[in-house]
Amino acid sequence: MEEKLPTVLVVDDERATLTMFNLFLTAFGYNVLLAENGRSALDMFEEEAPSIVFTDLKMPEMDGFQVLKQIKHLSPQTEVIVITGHGDMDLAIQALNLDATDFINKPIKRSALESALRRALDRLKNPLSMGCRLSIGVDEGLARILIQGTLRRENREDLNSCCQRALQKAARGVLFVFADNAAVNGTGIAELINHLAIINREQLPVAIVGLSENFKAIFEMVGVMRFATLHDVEADAVRSLMGV
Repeated sequence: MEEKLPTVLVVDDERATLTMFNLFLTAFGYNVLLAENGRSALDMFEEEAPSIVFTDLKMPEMDGFQVLKQIKHLSPQTEVIVITGHGDMDLAIQALNLDATDFINKPIKRSALESALRRALDRLKNPLSMGCRLSIGVDEGLARILIQGTLRRENREDLNSCCQRALQKAARGVLFVFADNAAVNGTGIAELINHLAIINREQLPVAIVGLSENFKAIFEMVGVMRFATLHDVEADAVRSLMGV
């Protein structure tokens, strides 16, 4: 029996964007709700309780930040994915700090939408979606730090513990692996950069794998590339660290 897909609410003041989302989401098999402004979106949310919400950030009267705050107040477990324009990475980071778990750029691409939905569904199924778990293993001089859930400033102690163990045990390098359900907000990025800088000072190479294209763009924008290389495939990241 096929798994029933959750209801998705899309909020945008541009009808063309709503039409595009409706076409894609309906084709994927989702039940779709469309709202042209924040007020009607919140009314729909309270009545229908969709599990996933896409909201544009730049809207008149009630913008996407207000929509995000209200929905997270009403239902913290709801997946809120913000819609941004290219070049609006600073706004995306602000939204991530308000507990949005992802973002998608205009113009909307089918592949990017499918990827965002896949990650949202995984977080909805996984109880870690409201928290974060970090774990570390060391093998053949290589430390592998796995990040599940959403990395925030509140995870500072766990991140510090993993990085300290990596510094003590790893001789070849450190690999940060973001799981499929993983996300990171602005303060989490700041904490990660601080620890990458410390590892870098010890002359240990660092690689990061598992990030979506959007999060890779943010990491590049904020300067993570000074301390680590980004990879799509874990095996490639391991080879780069091991010098193979």
